[in-house]
Amino acid sequence: MKTKYTLFRRGGVFYMQDSTTGKQTSLRTKDETEARSLLEARNAAQRQPVLNLHLARAYLTASDPAFVERTWQTVMEQLQARGKDSSRERYASVFKSSCFDSLRRKKLLETTADDFFSVFKDGKVSIVYFLKRLHNFALSLGWIALPVVAPYLWPKYHAKDRRGITRDEQETILAAEKKAEWKLFYQLLWETGAAQGDAAAMTVEDIDWTSKTITYFRKKTGSRAQFTISKALETVLSHLPTTGILFPKLSTISANDRASRFRRLCIRAGVTGVTLHSYRYAWAERAKAIGYPERFAMQALGHNSKAIHRAYAKAAQIIVPSLEEYAAKAAASLQMAKAS
Repeated sequence: MKTKYTLFRRGGVFYMQDSTTGKQTSLRTKDETEARSLLEARNAAQRQPVLNLHLARAYLTASDPAFVERTWQTVMEQLQARGKDSSRERYASVFKSSCFDSLRRKKLLETTADDFFSVFKDGKVSIVYFLKRLHNFALSLGWIALPVVAPYLWPKYHAKDRRGITRDEQETILAAEKKAEWKLFYQLLWETGAAQGDAAAMTVEDIDWTSKTITYFRKKTGSRAQFTISKALETVLSHLPTTGILFPKLSTISANDRASRFRRLCIRAGVTGVTLHSYRYAWAERAKAIGYPERFAMQALGHNSKAIHRAYAKAAQIIVPSLEEYAAKAAASLQMAKAS
């Protein structure tokens, strides 16, 4: 095993030099015996982890030859091969980021917390979020025995405050859009609150003109969404195909490309702070504003919709009466019940 540190003297003072990096550090002594003792202590401290790693490799190779060769790229490939198509596409897109390059070919057995901290330093919130998913996935597979980074050391994730598109912004966006299919797409998003991927994949078969409803299953969660066709939505649907996919050309474009196109449109229109997903928040916010029951809103946008939870929980106030007031009302209700 190669010695990590070597000894040399300069101006009467002993120094040690890292044979890997070339870094030189003063031992702050002119006594050779003391200097050699300090050097041996440093080399011994370095040898033990390396020896432990060699021993671990020997044992693990005997039980699972692939264990010692697995890299984080292997974990990425396994993770992005699971789940729904939309999840797979998202993982594949995220893991292409250069932020993962330093970790990509790193062997799991040789990974340290410092490797993750370098990603924390350079990566965006979304990168750290997916790195944690990657880490926990490797842990659940048993490919790493212990967490690389303790749970409390991970950066805290704070979701951005999202808002819906206003009616004035919607009118501005429609005025700026010149292509008929895209304009109808934005109108459908406004009337339904559907996610852009779900809306782009809608077909004529999702429409039941007998009951005047549209029913579809969300790509992201698999939950069913159903809502009644309003007059405004009926007007939009009347301009769309009567067979097959409602948006034939638009449906062939990836979600990222649709989002990028919408962002460029908003820039031209002078609309800021919104994305295609803002149509869901807009629908949920309008629903809450008119007193639409939350259970109906959840049925329309699909259960477990974050847009519904945020809109209906936002600025929610609970008026707590005093005990005296509450007791008086309870007594009055009891008297009314007895009288009847």
